Amino acid sequence: LASSTAVFRHPARHGYAVENSPFFPNRLACASSQYYGIAGCGTVLVLEEGENGISHIVSFNWKDGLYDVTWSENNEHVLVTGSGDGSLQVWDTARSQGLLQVLNEHKQEVYSVDWSLTRGEALVVSGSWDHAAKVWDLERPHSLNTFHGHQGVIYSTIWSPLIPGCFASASGDGTLRVWDVKAGVSRVVIGAHAMEILSCDWCKYNENVLVTGAVDCSLRVWDLRNVRQPIAELLGHTYAIRRVKFSPHHHTVLASVSYDFTVRFWDFQRAAPLLDTLEHHTEFVCGLDFNMHIPNQVMDCAWDETVKIYTPSCLSSLPCIT
Repeated sequence: LASSTAVFRHPARHGYAVENSPFFPNRLACASSQYYGIAGCGTVLVLEEGENGISHIVSFNWKDGLYDVTWSENNEHVLVTGSGDGSLQVWDTARSQGLLQVLNEHKQEVYSVDWSLTRGEALVVSGSWDHAAKVWDLERPHSLNTFHGHQGVIYSTIWSPLIPGCFASASGDGTLRVWDVKAGVSRVVIGAHAMEILSCDWCKYNENVLVTGAVDCSLRVWDLRNVRQPIAELLGHTYAIRRVKFSPHHHTVLASVSYDFTVRFWDFQRAAPLLDTLEHHTEFVCGLDFNMHIPNQVMDCAWDETVKIYTPSCLSSLPCIT
């Protein structure tokens, strides 16, 4: 099912999110929490895969659980986390004390943080259980704008990789929204699921295509040019889908992780879209990313206190976009 899997175990820390470094092919960050994120503190870990497996580079603790992490796109040492206390933390992994800045405006848990892919902009978008999304310029002490519209918790906020100044958000209100940062409004609202949407992501090769993953166990692929119905529905998970990511190396391939303990790989254009199911965790799987530098390599993390890096065999047979 997968080539040799590298495993890193972080005792008493339950993984919520992983992200590959934009600068170092073998480096990743993991946001984690004590006590399943219900109580206790959080830790952000920086890890690196080498010939002898995954090694620990540095880690920093925060007073509340950490739910998401995103790397800077213009400084290889900087990353941002989102916390259960409603704050964002900016960390410099090259400094011993780590913490650079705390951004404290959200009124409830920050469940999503994402750094803009548009070079020259140091913009971060955050999504919170207070129903609001915020965009931050890290050169400034306060957010640039707050985006209201969702009627429920925001679980996911993701910048478009192709449209400048545009992000998508997924919410417990069952909608997917696409926002215009300059105008401060949502240009598109899709009633995507009848249940809570925990994750969304943009296709890396088509600016009109997004995917949502929800508590109803389904993934739905949307084309913004016609949002009355999804262009694909991907069924197979047996519990809520926690995170979904499009491959950076294939037009129509994506991966999803779930509370059913599995990682699944899909090609939404195929008649039988499910490519493979990996069952290599013993708890909720929460974090997921593709390695943008190493085609077909995937990383994930779960509440079983492990981070795993591997190459699913189902992807290695597919032609890659280089």
